[in-house]
Order: sequence, then C-alpha cells, then structure tokens
Amino acid sequence: MISATLPLTALIAALAALAFILDRKVAALSKVGASLLTLLLGAAVSNTGLVPATSVVYDTIAGPVTYLAIAWLLLSVNLGDLKKAGSRMVGAFVLAVVGIVLGSFVAALVFAPGLDGEAWRLAGVFTGTYTGGSVNFVAVGRGLEMPPHMWAGVTAADALTTGIWMAATLLIPIWLGRFFPPVPEAFKELSEEQVNKGGDHHPFFSPAALSAMDLAVLAAVGLFLVAAAELTGRLVPGVPSVLWLTTYALILGHTPWFHRTEGALQLGTMVLHLFFVVIGIWSRVSEIVSLGMVVFFFTLVVIGVHGLWTFGVGRLLRLDVATLSVASQASVGGPSSALAVAVAREWPGLVLPGIIVGLLGYAAGSYLGFGMAYLVRGLGIGL
Repeated sequence: MISATLPLTALIAALAALAFILDRKVAALSKVGASLLTLLLGAAVSNTGLVPATSVVYDTIAGPVTYLAIAWLLLSVNLGDLKKAGSRMVGAFVLAVVGIVLGSFVAALVFAPGLDGEAWRLAGVFTGTYTGGSVNFVAVGRGLEMPPHMWAGVTAADALTTGIWMAATLLIPIWLGRFFPPVPEAFKELSEEQVNKGGDHHPFFSPAALSAMDLAVLAAVGLFLVAAAELTGRLVPGVPSVLWLTTYALILGHTPWFHRTEGALQLGTMVLHLFFVVIGIWSRVSEIVSLGMVVFFFTLVVIGVHGLWTFGVGRLLRLDVATLSVASQASVGGPSSALAVAVAREWPGLVLPGIIVGLLGYAAGSYLGFGMAYLVRGLGIGL
C-alpha cells in the first residue's frame, strides 16, 4: 500500500496526468473526458487497496489546494459572463435544488423502515451536501449528532454517488443533448487571446505562454488570496471563507493587471483534477457495504429523483442541456464540480455562473439540510 506522504502525492499527480494524456491521445476516451477519467482512476487504486482510505494528503488537496485552484480559475474569468447566462443559470440551480429536496424526502419515505430511526438524519445530511457540498455535509451531520459509526459509510456513499452523477452530467449532453434546445453559442465562445492563437482550443490543451515570472506571480497571488480568505473567515465566522476567496479573486481578477491572467485557467484546471482523483479514492465500496447498502441506495434515490426532476422539468421549460448539467453539478458537487463540467464540455461561458450558483448552495445548504431533517422527524417518518 502506498501511504507515505510523498509517494501518495506523486501517485495522485500521476493519475491526473494520465487522465489528461488519455483524454488527449485516445479518441474514444476523449468523449469521456479527463474529469471522469480522474474519478475512475482514483476509485480503481482505492478499491484495489493500493492507497489508504484516509490521509493528510487527501485533506490537503480537498482543502487549501482546491481553494488555490478556485482562486486561479476565478482570476481567469470575467463577470461579463453573467450577462450570458445569469438568470437562466440561477433558475436552473433553483430547479436542481428543488429536485434534491424532493429526492431526499422520497428516499426517507422509501428507506425509513430499514434505517433504525436514522432516516431523518440522512435526509438532512444529504439535502445539505447535495445543495452545497462537503461544508454543509459536515455542518449538518455534526449539528444533527450523527452517530460516529455512520460517518465513514455515509461519506463513502456520498463520494461514490457524487462520482456517478459527475459521470452522468458529463455524458448526458452527449447521449441526450439532441432532445434539448441547442446549447447557445455564447457558452462556447473562446477568449480573444485563444482565438488569436489559433490551433487547439480545448480548455485542457490550449497553449499558454508562461515565463518564470508569470508562474511566480500566479503562485504568490493564489496563495495570498487563499490565506486572506482563511483569515477573514476566522474573523467573520458566520461567512464561509470560500465566499471571501471568491470576492477577493474576482476583485483582483478585474484589475488591469490580472484580468484574464495568462495561464491561470490552465493551472486551475490542472490542480482541480487532483481533487477529482481524491473524490475517486474516497469512493470505497467496502465502507459502503460495511454500513449497509441501504445508505448507498438512499443516495441513489436522492440523485435519481433530482436528475429526473431537473432534466425533465428543465426540458419542459426549454432549458438547454449545458445549463442544466452545470447547475445540477453545482448543486450535487458544489462549485468545483460545476467548474469541471463546464471546462470538460468546453462551455467557458458557464464557468463563472456555475461557481456563483455553487456558492449560493454553500449559503443555503445547511438551512435546507436542517429543515429537511426536522420536517421528516416532525412527520414521524421512520420513528
């Protein structure tokens, strides 16, 4: 087993690099995309016992390293993108969250008899995490005093289902896109710099001329933004630090010196995929089985109802599949997942809208999670 810090970090980096290479070199796999490949590779090394279930390496990548990726990606986008998809994306996100709420309630009704009085806690935890992400997962789980023996299994079920739904939102635009209105060309627009360069415009592979000074500045600025956000978050505990990170990065990114910084998108994308390797590693089937497959099936019902509601009602409302996919992933996986879908499917115009609605989920997830838990308990479901 590879458990030492440096070899484990090297393996995660190698898996991310392999995903990019396979996406680039193998035509069939390019349709799957590097984001899904990183999840699959991470899950493979985890479930074969090659890497441990927990590590400080995973915590570091899922925490400050992912925050650094968010900072770089935000430096590379333009608030003007909101004019292209603002109200549409917000509406799609609200639709997605309603799907999560419905799914959690349905799952509680279906599986309550086999959960020994824990249906209300699971409904609350999964409503929270699938509205905002891991921040809400921890907040709601602790607030509802979820028993210690449930944490590992619930976390594993959450991670595996998140990975499955990531795969679904990457593939639905390919398989079912023809049944939805065309994706607006505005979402596919390249920056003027990319157009002028010509050649390969894939977001993962478009060239970026970077000097040592450029790299040093991006590294320094990114780390400074993360540190400033963490400090502000401690001073103002009622506001998540990622909201401060977003604010600071967007302000700095729209100054004359950092507007669409060269290389920021490429660096942010690369680091973001380290995080998705970790999500794959966290998807351990053994931990789900040890707790009971009922929890995994619970999450599948939540996400299944969410998917049917979001894409079904979205189709009736004439929303395009790009907006629905990014909004769904912003809900289920948070801002980072929304970023991955937007970049992987070459919808640069949806990068910032996906981040914004994902952050709305951070703010609303805990409230919705506690509300759902107390609603299910108040109705006596499973008690």
